[in-house]
Amino acid sequence: MLTSSTAYTYAGEPGILERKTEDTESQSIKLLQITDTHLFSTSDGCLLSVNTLDSFHAIIEEINNQQIPFDGIIATGDISQDHSERSYQRFEQGIASLEKPCYWLPGNHDYKPGMQSVLPSPQIQTNTHVLLGEHWQMILLDSQVEGVPHGKLSEEQLTYLDDKLAEYSNRHTLVLLHHHSVLVGSSWLDQHTLYEPEKFWQIIEKHNNVSAVLCGHVHQEYDSMHAGVRVMASPSTCVQFKPDSTDFALDPLSPGWRTLELLKDGSVATQVYRLGDGRFHPDFSASGY
Repeated sequence: MLTSSTAYTYAGEPGILERKTEDTESQSIKLLQITDTHLFSTSDGCLLSVNTLDSFHAIIEEINNQQIPFDGIIATGDISQDHSERSYQRFEQGIASLEKPCYWLPGNHDYKPGMQSVLPSPQIQTNTHVLLGEHWQMILLDSQVEGVPHGKLSEEQLTYLDDKLAEYSNRHTLVLLHHHSVLVGSSWLDQHTLYEPEKFWQIIEKHNNVSAVLCGHVHQEYDSMHAGVRVMASPSTCVQFKPDSTDFALDPLSPGWRTLELLKDGSVATQVYRLGDGRFHPDFSASGY
């Protein structure tokens, strides 16, 4: 059983998402992360020469073809590139074939009024707190600072995190936000990280029930440990940023997504998948976007 709430608000009761996979013995929860789709209002919109709608649809098609089992979807920001309501409608239409509940949070490129007017639907939930079965909870935080690429958690967000970790201290916790809370080793990208991350990590370290922190934003696979907590980031469904780069640089790796299996003992089994056909090629001469 998964559990969650129904309005994009940092108050109220958590709502509920029932387990959809068949594996009842392990009591694990299986999630699918899709991030940084950067969709446009038009079907021909491109980011750095990659048609983001085409690459998004290719990801959805591959997930369906592989028949990967999962209980719910998490979309960790930058759903839109142009702030248009139509781009959010395209996201909603795109994930419809996955037929599982989807939870989202905003990234620096998103327009929250547009997200909140379009995305709440029977499939797309606006929950910020989700109880996952008997052993886990998921907390979705808003790190967006309007008009700038870096992130920051407001005092309200930090208090919300602290309160939920205390209230459900018997549950393993997956914390989600758009911006990376640790440096990933790319100088240009680490300028646009979560500001004042020490406030975030002070709360995490105050409690002993956070197993993993998951983000988007960095357009690359990342997996490390920080303060005893697993920290992960995932490929974008469109363009990829080259790891360990001093200046802005793109990676030839294909668009991708991540699966996570949250196990009863608090550990996370995870795998990154990528498209295998090599059909999406960005403009490697670009110096930014």
